[in-house]
Amino acid sequence: MSIEMFGGAAAGGALGYLWHRLVGCSTGACPIVRSPGLSVTWGALVGLLFAVR
Repeated sequence: MSIEMFGGAAAGGALGYLWHRLVGCSTGACPIVRSPGLSVTWGALVGLLFAVR
């Protein structure tokens, strides 16, 4: 795993966590942002995709 891929995943995970904390889901019915773990995972995957591109 290259440093760019790790950096992209880390930045995406951090942004996913920030999205969960700042925007979140007030009803709990949102499948991606209902828990911080899912938000971080999705953010890291998106960050990794951007880093690979």
